[in-house]
Amino acid sequence: MSRVVMRQEWDALLFLHWEISPEQVQARLPEGLTVDTFRGKTYLGLVPFTMRNVRPVWSPPVSWLSHFHETNVRVYVRDKSGRAGVYFFSLEAANPIAVELARGLFKLPYHWAKMTMERTGSQIRYSSERLSHPPRPAHCQVTYGPQPGTVLGRAAPGTVEHFLIERYTLFSVSGKTLLSGRVAHPPYSFQPAAFSDLNQTLTHAAGFALDSPPLLAHYSPGVAVDIYPLTPV
Repeated sequence: MSRVVMRQEWDALLFLHWEISPEQVQARLPEGLTVDTFRGKTYLGLVPFTMRNVRPVWSPPVSWLSHFHETNVRVYVRDKSGRAGVYFFSLEAANPIAVELARGLFKLPYHWAKMTMERTGSQIRYSSERLSHPPRPAHCQVTYGPQPGTVLGRAAPGTVEHFLIERYTLFSVSGKTLLSGRVAHPPYSFQPAAFSDLNQTLTHAAGFALDSPPLLAHYSPGVAVDIYPLTPV
């Protein structure tokens, strides 16, 4: 059994989701992956958050490398064995060294971006502007936080929240080889999110033109995560 290779913390996550056509997703997936659906529907996710204490298992955190903001555009998939996971169309990160390491080690489509996250009470103002442009420029601004009057809970199996949030496998591609990587963390504590001033082109840059606001929005204060190495599927 493979061993943990990295540890990190994911902090102040916003999960925004749009319902999209399963056929639209399937047309964009690499060979070996099939779009995953919940009651016949599938979703495109936009997830801003902060990475903290990112480090190999043998190293303590390093201040200039281990803490940075990130956001990703993702969809939900299964491999040929039926294993559920996430496939990323793009990931933004505010540290260029972390971007290059993630591209090399995990074969993920990271982009270097100028990013800020400012807290005022329970509200978070998040901003991202892509600096490395292939394939095209992209940005995101949004203000978010827990929806007033709601409480933290955990997703029950069989709910759309469980389908979207509780994913423990990522898939990526190196050349023509499909790879998978496992992550381990406690189940998310989350609650409905309130968001405003959303202005983003990350989903458009990933090839999905969205004209409506997100259908679902959730907030989580975060989790501590163990990362396992990539293996061929």
